[in-house]
Amino acid sequence: MDNAIIQKIQFEIEQINELLDEASPLFNLCKSKEPDFVEKCGMALILQSFYNGIEKIMLLIMKNKDIGLPNGIKWHKELFNNAFKGTKNRTYIFREELYEQLNDYLQFRHFVRHAYGFQLKWEKMKKLFFDMNALWEIIKQDINIFIENN
Repeated sequence: MDNAIIQKIQFEIEQINELLDEASPLFNLCKSKEPDFVEKCGMALILQSFYNGIEKIMLLIMKNKDIGLPNGIKWHKELFNNAFKGTKNRTYIFREELYEQLNDYLQFRHFVRHAYGFQLKWEKMKKLFFDMNALWEIIKQDINIFIENN
Protein backbone atom coordinates (compact mmCIF):
# COMPACT_ATOMS: atom_id res chain seq x y z
CA MET A 1 0.00 0.00 0.00
CA ASP A 2 1.23 3.49 -0.86
CA ASN A 3 3.04 5.18 2.04
CA ALA A 4 1.09 8.44 1.57
CA ILE A 5 -2.20 6.55 1.96
CA ILE A 6 -0.89 4.77 5.05
CA GLN A 7 0.01 8.15 6.56
CA LYS A 8 -3.49 9.47 5.85
CA ILE A 9 -5.03 6.38 7.45
CA GLN A 10 -2.77 6.79 10.48
CA PHE A 11 -3.85 10.42 10.74
CA GLU A 12 -7.51 9.37 10.80
CA ILE A 13 -6.71 6.75 13.46
CA GLU A 14 -5.08 9.47 15.57
CA GLN A 15 -8.14 11.69 15.09
CA ILE A 16 -10.49 8.96 16.32
CA ASN A 17 -8.16 8.23 19.24
CA GLU A 18 -8.31 11.92 20.19
CA LEU A 19 -12.10 11.96 19.82
CA LEU A 20 -12.43 9.04 22.24
CA ASP A 21 -9.95 10.62 24.67
CA GLU A 22 -11.91 13.88 24.64
CA ALA A 23 -15.18 11.95 25.13
CA SER A 24 -13.97 10.19 28.28
CA PRO A 25 -15.48 12.74 30.73
CA LEU A 26 -18.90 12.28 29.13
CA PHE A 27 -18.37 8.53 29.09
CA ASN A 28 -17.58 8.54 32.82
CA LEU A 29 -20.52 10.83 33.61
CA CYS A 30 -22.97 8.58 31.77
CA LYS A 31 -21.81 5.57 33.78
CA SER A 32 -23.24 7.17 36.91
CA LYS A 33 -26.34 8.96 35.58
CA GLU A 34 -28.62 9.06 32.61
CA PRO A 35 -27.58 11.89 30.29
CA ASP A 36 -29.73 14.98 29.91
CA PHE A 37 -30.72 16.55 26.59
CA VAL A 38 -27.46 18.44 26.06
CA GLU A 39 -25.35 15.42 27.02
CA LYS A 40 -27.30 13.19 24.61
CA CYS A 41 -26.76 15.73 21.83
CA GLY A 42 -23.03 15.75 22.57
CA MET A 43 -23.00 11.98 22.67
CA ALA A 44 -24.79 11.85 19.30
CA LEU A 45 -22.09 14.06 17.75
CA ILE A 46 -19.36 11.84 19.21
CA LEU A 47 -21.02 8.70 17.84
CA GLN A 48 -21.51 10.30 14.44
CA SER A 49 -17.91 11.55 14.37
CA PHE A 50 -16.67 8.09 15.35
CA TYR A 51 -18.42 6.46 12.42
CA ASN A 52 -17.45 9.29 10.04
CA GLY A 53 -13.80 8.71 10.90
CA ILE A 54 -14.10 5.01 10.16
CA GLU A 55 -15.83 5.85 6.90
CA LYS A 56 -12.97 8.20 5.96
CA ILE A 57 -10.56 5.29 6.40
CA MET A 58 -12.73 3.06 4.21
CA LEU A 59 -12.78 5.79 1.54
CA LEU A 60 -9.01 6.23 1.64
CA ILE A 61 -8.49 2.50 1.17
CA MET A 62 -11.08 2.06 -1.55
CA LYS A 63 -9.96 5.14 -3.49
CA ASN A 64 -6.48 3.65 -3.52
CA LYS A 65 -7.32 -0.02 -4.13
CA ASP A 66 -10.67 -0.25 -5.92
CA ILE A 67 -11.56 0.70 -9.48
CA GLY A 68 -14.38 2.99 -8.42
CA LEU A 69 -16.31 4.16 -5.40
CA PRO A 70 -19.99 3.61 -4.81
CA ASN A 71 -22.22 6.52 -5.73
CA GLY A 72 -25.88 7.27 -5.66
CA ILE A 73 -28.36 7.55 -2.85
CA LYS A 74 -27.11 4.50 -0.89
CA TRP A 75 -23.38 5.01 -1.32
CA HIS A 76 -22.71 4.98 2.45
CA LYS A 77 -24.26 1.51 2.78
CA GLU A 78 -22.49 0.22 -0.35
CA LEU A 79 -19.15 1.53 0.90
CA PHE A 80 -19.81 -0.14 4.24
CA ASN A 81 -20.70 -3.47 2.62
CA ASN A 82 -17.62 -3.33 0.38
CA ALA A 83 -15.38 -3.02 3.45
CA PHE A 84 -16.35 -6.59 4.38
CA LYS A 85 -15.55 -8.02 0.93
CA GLY A 86 -12.29 -8.62 -0.82
CA THR A 87 -11.69 -7.60 -4.42
CA LYS A 88 -9.06 -8.60 -6.96
CA ASN A 89 -6.97 -5.64 -5.70
CA ARG A 90 -7.36 -6.02 -1.94
CA THR A 91 -8.50 -8.21 0.92
CA TYR A 92 -11.49 -7.33 3.08
CA ILE A 93 -10.90 -4.45 5.52
CA PHE A 94 -12.98 -5.64 8.46
CA ARG A 95 -13.68 -9.14 9.71
CA GLU A 96 -17.23 -10.40 9.18
CA GLU A 97 -17.89 -10.61 12.94
CA LEU A 98 -17.90 -6.81 13.12
CA TYR A 99 -20.61 -6.38 10.47
CA GLU A 100 -23.68 -6.13 12.72
CA GLN A 101 -22.02 -4.04 15.40
CA LEU A 102 -20.48 -1.55 12.98
CA ASN A 103 -23.71 -1.43 10.99
CA ASP A 104 -25.45 -0.13 14.13
CA TYR A 105 -23.13 2.90 14.04
CA LEU A 106 -23.87 3.47 10.34
CA GLN A 107 -27.61 3.35 11.06
CA PHE A 108 -27.23 5.71 14.00
CA ARG A 109 -25.24 8.12 11.81
CA HIS A 110 -28.09 8.12 9.31
CA PHE A 111 -30.69 8.63 12.06
CA VAL A 112 -28.81 11.56 13.63
CA ARG A 113 -28.46 13.37 10.31
CA HIS A 114 -32.25 13.45 9.97
CA ALA A 115 -33.40 13.72 13.59
CA TYR A 116 -34.03 16.46 16.10
CA GLY A 117 -32.06 16.34 19.31
CA PHE A 118 -35.16 15.72 21.42
CA GLN A 119 -35.70 12.48 19.49
CA LEU A 120 -32.48 10.94 20.84
CA LYS A 121 -33.24 8.04 23.18
CA TRP A 122 -30.70 6.98 25.79
CA GLU A 123 -31.85 3.35 25.56
CA LYS A 124 -30.84 3.28 21.88
CA MET A 125 -27.58 5.18 22.34
CA LYS A 126 -26.30 3.55 25.51
CA LYS A 127 -24.88 0.36 24.00
CA LEU A 128 -23.31 2.21 21.07
CA PHE A 129 -21.66 4.71 23.37
CA PHE A 130 -20.34 2.20 25.90
CA ASP A 131 -19.16 -0.29 23.23
CA MET A 132 -17.34 2.33 21.18
CA ASN A 133 -13.88 2.07 22.82
CA ALA A 134 -13.70 -1.73 22.71
CA LEU A 135 -14.98 -1.80 19.12
CA TRP A 136 -12.40 0.80 18.13
CA GLU A 137 -9.56 -1.39 19.43
CA ILE A 138 -10.74 -4.28 17.23
CA ILE A 139 -11.22 -2.02 14.22
CA LYS A 140 -7.68 -0.67 14.62
CA GLN A 141 -6.39 -4.25 14.66
CA ASP A 142 -8.25 -5.00 11.43
CA ILE A 143 -6.95 -1.83 9.77
CA ASN A 144 -3.36 -2.65 10.75
CA ILE A 145 -3.73 -6.22 9.47
CA PHE A 146 -5.18 -4.84 6.25
CA ILE A 147 -2.23 -2.46 5.79
CA GLU A 148 0.29 -5.25 6.43
CA ASN A 149 -1.37 -7.59 3.91
CA ASN A 150 -2.09 -5.16 1.11
